Amino acid sequence: MRGILPATVTPFDDAGRFARRPFERLLDRVYEAGVHGVYVCGTTGEGPLMARTDREAVAEAAVASTPRGKHVIVHVGAASTEDTLHLARHAARIGAHAISSLPPFAAPLAFPDVLRYYETLAGSTELPLVAYFFPQMAPAMDSLERLEILCNVPNVAGVKYTDFDLYRLSCIATPGRAIFNGRDEVLAAGLLMGATGGIGSFYNLVPGAFVRLFEATEAGRWDEARAAQLAINRLIRVVLEFPLFPAIKTMLGWSGLACGACLPPRVPLSPAQETALKAALDAAALDDLLGNRR
Repeated sequence: MRGILPATVTPFDDAGRFARRPFERLLDRVYEAGVHGVYVCGTTGEGPLMARTDREAVAEAAVASTPRGKHVIVHVGAASTEDTLHLARHAARIGAHAISSLPPFAAPLAFPDVLRYYETLAGSTELPLVAYFFPQMAPAMDSLERLEILCNVPNVAGVKYTDFDLYRLSCIATPGRAIFNGRDEVLAAGLLMGATGGIGSFYNLVPGAFVRLFEATEAGRWDEARAAQLAINRLIRVVLEFPLFPAIKTMLGWSGLACGACLPPRVPLSPAQETALKAALDAAALDDLLGNRR
């Protein structure tokens, strides 16, 4: 597993249920841009807020719509370990390529609790497990030593690494591990330091830009990769001034891909926020990146 994997948003209908057809259109768009797979039902995809049946439907649609040679990683983390294991086994049955999960959201969890969780999940199916290193959300995972212990759990194939400490990323980037950079702002730097790919939210909006950045690093064209990263970061700086996931869904809607509102408790952008977002995008001169998709 390597390359560019959008952490896809999940479209919903007016009743807040999974809307399969817009999701299939989103998958068509990102695969046409050359991405190497998708990461579904994560935080960006609102998986932890969704009903289990809807999460299963998203995973099934992703597997059915993914071309041969591409990878579907299903985030299975849930409020209960029972639901997590159920979703993991479902992912295995439908032909997903890997599973992933944040540590449980219960707080506080000590490192032995987190480790036991990942050991249980890794042993629940034969699918490779991509662990999720995100110290802001799981403070118990706060050191290189603990991360290395996690990486050595049987059946853990790699890590989604969401942190700006890229020295620590470089220390775990050993041959045979899939290390996905999780901070969109530093993808080029993460790849330089040993990441094998990236998983991110902004990949929904400009998947081709991230693919071109990845291809430039693969070819050793680092000046080109840096220029691509700086262009992407102009977009990121604008969008992060607004509620992130509602803003991404709003922009996808402007591009002709209506994804519905986010699930509660998130609220959609207000009309004033939409107007301000459009103005900020115009002021940032992002036509080269967004084209006519806004």
